[in-house]
Amino acid sequence: MSDKIITVAVDAMGGDDAPDENIAGALLAAEDQTLRIVLVGDTDIIRSKLATHPENILIKQAGEVVGMHESPVQAVKRKTDSSLVVGANLVKSGQADALLSAGNTGACAAAGLLVVGRLGAVSRPAIGTLFPTRRGFSLLLDAGANADCKPENLLEFARMGSLYMQRMLEIPEPTIGLLNIGEESSKGNFLSQRAHDLLQQTEDGFTGNVEGRDLPEGRTDIVVCDWFTGNIALKLMEGIAHSIFEEMKEMVDSSLSAKVGAALLFSRFKELKAKLNPESYGGSPLLGVKGVVMIAHGRASAIAIANGIRCAADAVRRGLVEQIEADLAG
Repeated sequence: MSDKIITVAVDAMGGDDAPDENIAGALLAAEDQTLRIVLVGDTDIIRSKLATHPENILIKQAGEVVGMHESPVQAVKRKTDSSLVVGANLVKSGQADALLSAGNTGACAAAGLLVVGRLGAVSRPAIGTLFPTRRGFSLLLDAGANADCKPENLLEFARMGSLYMQRMLEIPEPTIGLLNIGEESSKGNFLSQRAHDLLQQTEDGFTGNVEGRDLPEGRTDIVVCDWFTGNIALKLMEGIAHSIFEEMKEMVDSSLSAKVGAALLFSRFKELKAKLNPESYGGSPLLGVKGVVMIAHGRASAIAIANGIRCAADAVRRGLVEQIEADLAG
């Protein structure tokens, strides 16, 4: 891969803990001198929190902010001077190679589609989210870009997801599963049944339907579904993981013997916590647009922001967008 300078625009004002965590994350990522990071947002606020900074961090003025609960499309169309839209325009104009935002997920998807632009061979972009499993990581998509989908959209999601896993995680022949209520091809609604037929006819990596209980096991490398189903599945897994760790902490604090046992297993617990920590991958790609757009969790920490910046730059270096365009156009 090339060592050329990669420019990543960061929506400094997007997210629950903006701009502090975004700025701190940019500083961490800027230790890599092959990265140029553009913090987009209110210049006065950013400079007040960033008294000094390395030469590879730049600041771009944007006077508005897209709120977490605003209507995505309306906000993107109306707030053209927002940090999100200005950042997206940097990618569109070629002044930045990628965009990272921890802001309103729907607005990030809308900015990618309406500002950066959709690839001609793609009917609908999709957000892909990596989640930890017993086998490593699986990619679920769509996780937030499309409220309603057609079977043909799910087929596109599978193809884009396969290219992402091949390029970014170096899995040469990723397996694909369709999230459904049962393993049989006759299960589910029309969308699921028709998508199953299309995937079975065209995708060599398709292994059939997977159920919710299969997700933590990592039965397939890619899980395809509509946004509504995917979002519920991801948040359920996130909530269960949090509850399990809280329950374990209460059990450890309940007695001396439990504390001794926990001390003996400390290294194992540390490994498990690291494995389940979404900060390790930093963001979810919006696949199907004309540039690299990475969406971080609204509560992303500085570490998650830094990892998201690195992941965005890696996607640029690996030619992810170009590969998706070439594959789907063919």
